[in-house]
Amino acid sequence: MKRILSFLLLVLIQNTAGFSQPDSLRQQINQQVWKPFMKAFNDLDTEGFMAVHSREMSRVIQDGNLIYGHDKYNMEMKQGNENAKKTNQRRTLELRFTQRIAANDRAFEVGYYKFTSIERNGNIRKGFGKFHVLLRRENGTWKILMDADASEKTDEHVFMSGKPME
Repeated sequence: MKRILSFLLLVLIQNTAGFSQPDSLRQQINQQVWKPFMKAFNDLDTEGFMAVHSREMSRVIQDGNLIYGHDKYNMEMKQGNENAKKTNQRRTLELRFTQRIAANDRAFEVGYYKFTSIERNGNIRKGFGKFHVLLRRENGTWKILMDADASEKTDEHVFMSGKPME
């Protein structure tokens, strides 16, 4: 009987440790990537936005059949942010997740995004899409290594089917 109880206790400890690691990795990723990513995006802060990306990152725009690296992505974000500032555009980005896999120094996350833009004249535009992101830990900090997205007929209902970050 003691052996059975000892075995069950050992299995319980191992399973609990296995579940706590992904939770702690998700929390690290949320703090180091997603929270600063959304804040910088919403604040039109190109430098802050690109800081959460690896210098070796790839950007994949599935709807446009495009793939490129850090420098071009930085240039596009900078131009877009400057244009938005000139026209007093405000925007918000929200994320919801359908899959979050993390182990050691790698993570893969899938989900939906909702983009809302408020123009100077008060017009509101909304857009939705699905994202796939590969992350890796570089010098102790999580960075986006690959960011891909597509519209995939995503709407408010589909967006809400994902889970919030926390």
